[in-house]
Amino acid sequence: MTDRYELTMGDTALAAGRAETSCVFQVFARRLPAGRTYGVVAGVGPMLDALTEFRFDDATLDWLTSTGVVSQALADRLDDRVFSGRIHAMRDGELWFPNMPVARIEGPFAEAVLLETIVLSVLNHGCAVAAAASLMRRAAGTRTLFDMGGRRVDPHAAIAGAYAAFVGGFDLTSNLAAGRRWGIPTAGTAAHASVLLAPSERAAFDAQIASLGTATTLLVDTYDIADGIRNAVAAARAVGVDGPGAIRIDSGDPLVEVPRARALLDRLGATNTTIVLSGDLDEHAITELQSLPVSMYGVGTSLATGSGHPTGGLVYKLVEVDGRPVAKQSIGKSSEGGATTVDRLLDSDGDAIGDQVRPTQADAPDHAHRPLLHLVWDGKALDVPNAHAARSHHLAALAEGASLIADETA
Repeated sequence: MTDRYELTMGDTALAAGRAETSCVFQVFARRLPAGRTYGVVAGVGPMLDALTEFRFDDATLDWLTSTGVVSQALADRLDDRVFSGRIHAMRDGELWFPNMPVARIEGPFAEAVLLETIVLSVLNHGCAVAAAASLMRRAAGTRTLFDMGGRRVDPHAAIAGAYAAFVGGFDLTSNLAAGRRWGIPTAGTAAHASVLLAPSERAAFDAQIASLGTATTLLVDTYDIADGIRNAVAAARAVGVDGPGAIRIDSGDPLVEVPRARALLDRLGATNTTIVLSGDLDEHAITELQSLPVSMYGVGTSLATGSGHPTGGLVYKLVEVDGRPVAKQSIGKSSEGGATTVDRLLDSDGDAIGDQVRPTQADAPDHAHRPLLHLVWDGKALDVPNAHAARSHHLAALAEGASLIADETA
C-alpha cells in the first residue's frame, strides 16, 4: 500500500530536518474521463478502514531496513505509528467535478506523504466504479440493478467495488464479503453449471425450486430459451404456482429474446413471472433496452472496471507548506497552491446551481450553499460512512445537481 518513493521522500525530509514540517496535500482531478460530465465519490469508508490498519510493524521495518529501502532513523519514526494528522473529505455518494478538492490531508510531511498510494488507490477505484454505477442507475430508472462483477477483478477490489456500486445506485451484489462488511443486500441463484449438472433442464429447475422456493430465478438459456421457459413454468406448476418468480436470460439478442420470452410467459399463464437480463451490459446497452419488459439488470465486467474508465483520475498534490501556498508549474500538470474547500451553491428551491472553491481561511459564500468537505479523520477515523446512507446521499445529490450534469446515457 506504499510506493517506495514515498518512503524515499520521507527519509530525505527526515535527514534535512523537514519531516515534521506542517503540510497540506489535496486530492483532486484535473479532468474527467472522456465523455463524463460528473464524478461520484466512493471509497471514503474503505479508505478510513485501510488507514486504521496502515502501520509499519516490526517485521515490515526489519525488511525495509535490511534491504536498504529506509534508514534506521526513519524506521524508528514509523514504528507502529498511525497517521496523526487530519483529513477532510467529501461524503461518499457526492458529485464532484474537475479541480475541486475531493479530500484534503493535513499533517507532518513525513506522515502525510506516505498516504498517497493508499488514498489514491482506494478513491480512484471507488470513484471509477461508482461513476459507472451512477450512469447505469440513471439509465435503468426504477428497475433493480444487480452487481455481478466480483469475478472480473482481484478479490479485494471486488469487495470495494461492490461497496462503490451500491453507493452509485445498485441495489444488490453477489459479493458476500461486501454484504457482510457493509450490510449490502446480496443475491444469487444459479449458473449454467447447475443446469448442466442435472440429468435434464427440468430436473435442474425442480431441484432449484425445491431448495429455494418458487420465488427463485431460473436461468433459461442453457439450451433453448423457449424450451427453458416451458420447463421453468412446468416446474413451478408442479408445486402449485403459475410460474417461477423470475427467469434470467444471459445470451442472445435481448431486443429479440426478451419480447419473445414475455409473450411466451404470458401465453403460458405465467404473467407474474418477471425477466432478469444479464450478459455484457453497460449504461449504453441499458439505455437501448429501456423499452423491454425487464425487471432487473445484472451487470458484471463493465461495472467492475468502471465501464471503460477504470480510474477516477484523481491525483495527490502538495499545496501548502507551513501555511505557504506551493504549486507545481509543469506543462499540462500544473496545480493551484493553497489549501481549499468547496461549497455547492443552491437556489431558493434547494437545487444546485454551481460550486465555489475557496481558500480554507476565506469566508463562506453569502449565497445559500452546502459545504462539501467534512472532517473524517483526526488522528483516527471519526465517522466511517454507512453504505446505505451513502447510497441515499448519492441519489439525493443526483436530484439536487440535475442542472449540473448532462444526460450522458442518451
